[in-house]
Amino acid sequence: MSGVELSVEIAGWLGAGLILGAYALLTAGRIAARSVAYQAMNVVGAVGFVINSGWNGAIPSAALNIVWAGIGVAALVRARRSSEPGDR
Repeated sequence: MSGVELSVEIAGWLGAGLILGAYALLTAGRIAARSVAYQAMNVVGAVGFVINSGWNGAIPSAALNIVWAGIGVAALVRARRSSEPGDR
């Protein structure tokens, strides 16, 4: 396995771990769905999946995770805007 292939595999496994971890923390009531931590874990996890699935030719999975990351980025932008001074 080349260094690139190993990096792609690591990205996929880290992505899986982050998304599963985010869901487990949410389900356990340890983080909120609108929290920066939850959304960031989902965005970074989805990017890991995009790298892995794109490399391996799993285009439907890559497309799903691009949308998943986009939803998370939108939530992070919304959270940042609502926390800026003068917006309240």
